[in-house]
Amino acid sequence: MKSRPSLHSLLAASLIACTGLLVSSGMAYAQTTKKPVPTVPMAPKPAKASTAPKQPHLPPVNPANFTVSTPSKAEVQSFLKTSWGYDQSRIWEVAAILKTKAPGIHKVVVFVAEKNHPRVGEIQFFVTPGAHYLIAGNSIIPFGAHPYRAARKILQEKANGPWEGGASRNHELVEFGDFECPHCKAAQPIVAKLRKDFPKAHYVFENFPLVQVHHEAFIAADYGDCVAKAGGNSAFFKYDDYVYAHQKGLYTTTAAAKTMLAAAVKAAGLDPAKIAACAKLPASKAAVEASMKLGNELGVDETPTLYVDGRPVPMTEMPYPQLKQLIKYQFSMDKPMTAASK
Repeated sequence: MKSRPSLHSLLAASLIACTGLLVSSGMAYAQTTKKPVPTVPMAPKPAKASTAPKQPHLPPVNPANFTVSTPSKAEVQSFLKTSWGYDQSRIWEVAAILKTKAPGIHKVVVFVAEKNHPRVGEIQFFVTPGAHYLIAGNSIIPFGAHPYRAARKILQEKANGPWEGGASRNHELVEFGDFECPHCKAAQPIVAKLRKDFPKAHYVFENFPLVQVHHEAFIAADYGDCVAKAGGNSAFFKYDDYVYAHQKGLYTTTAAAKTMLAAAVKAAGLDPAKIAACAKLPASKAAVEASMKLGNELGVDETPTLYVDGRPVPMTEMPYPQLKQLIKYQFSMDKPMTAASK
C-alpha cells in the first residue's frame, strides 16, 4: 500500500516534479516590499509560428525579500543542489528568505521551472531555528547541505536485513517493503534492474509490513526472516521472488496464506515445517518488529520506499532512467562513511 505522496517523498526524497508544490509565481511579500514580485514577462509574439519550445524566464529576484541571515541563500542553494542536481533539465532561483511571526521560523520561496517548458512556479517551505529542519505541510524533514547524512548513518548501523551486491556499505540501497503490498510487487522489476545496474552497491531488504491494512503481511515477513536465518541471503531472495509472484495467496485467509508461504519456503530449498516452527518463536517476531521500528525511526510512510545512501526515493513514481541518474548522482556526492565522518 502507498499513502498519498508526502513532502518527504516529493521534496526531500526526490523532488522529481513540482506537481503539488507549485503555486503561481508573482505573489507579493508584504513583509518586505510594497510591490508584488514581478510575474513572468510575456514574450513578444513571433512574426512567424515557431516549433521551438519556449524557454522559461524566472522572475527577477527582489533583494528586499531577504530579511534574515539564517538560512543563507547559499545554504538553500546547497540543499536544492543536493536534492535537484541530478536533473539537468531543472532550473531554479531562491526568491525570498523571510522572517515570520514565529520566532526563529523563516520562510523560503524558490522559483522553479523545467527547461524547454514556459511554465514557472514556486515552492514555499519553512526552516526551523538553527536551519536544521524544513517544514512544509505535515512534514518535517532534514535541511542543509547534507540532509541525508544522519539517515545514512542509521541505515549503515541498523539495516541488517538480507542483502545482495557488494559487501562494502559505502554505497547502499535499502528497500523497505511489504510482501502483501501490490506496489511492492510492481516495484520488483525495478529492484532487479537496480541490483543489476549497481552490482557493487550493498542492497538490503527490510521488512515493513503495514499490519493495519495487510493482515497477512507480518506472517510473510516472519517466515522470510526465518528463511534468511536458516538458508542465508540466497534462500531469502528465492523466497522473496516466489511470494511476490504468488502474492494473491495472501489476500484471503491465514490458512491460505500459510499454504502459499510453505510453497515459497520449498522454492527456497528449505523445510516448511521447520520454518513454520521458527516463525512462532518470539525471536523471529522481534526481528520483524525491529525492522519496522527502524522504518518508523526514519519516517517511512509508504511502501516500497528505497533509501539511496540515506536518501528516501519513491522509486515507483519516476521513470527508471531518471531513477538511475538520481542514484548515480547521489553516489557521486557521497564519500565513504569512515569513523571520522560518522
